[in-house]
Amino acid sequence: MAFVAQNCASFTRLLKNIATSLSLLGMSTLASKPVADAVDVQCTDDELIVTLVDGRRISAPLAWFPRLLRATPKQRANWRLIGRGVGIHWEDVDEDISVRSLLAS
Repeated sequence: MAFVAQNCASFTRLLKNIATSLSLLGMSTLASKPVADAVDVQCTDDELIVTLVDGRRISAPLAWFPRLLRATPKQRANWRLIGRGVGIHWEDVDEDISVRSLLAS
């Protein structure tokens, strides 16, 4: 039984060393990045609402985005996705917002 415990402890140390080495090289232990791409955008009079591909909805006050706050409803409705949903662009008001920045706030 002591032999099994010793081997288990050695194996655990080996795995920890590998994980440490990979993280020092800047490698992620995740198989793939989580998806956080936008698929839809809505603006109310005071809020930006972004729907993500996985169904989550994130929102932020329009006060954070003065150009959108001053824009007309028609200008706010004229948006397009950037880079398959990593960001949103409003041509009429020259505004770009990344999904990453919304998630970080």
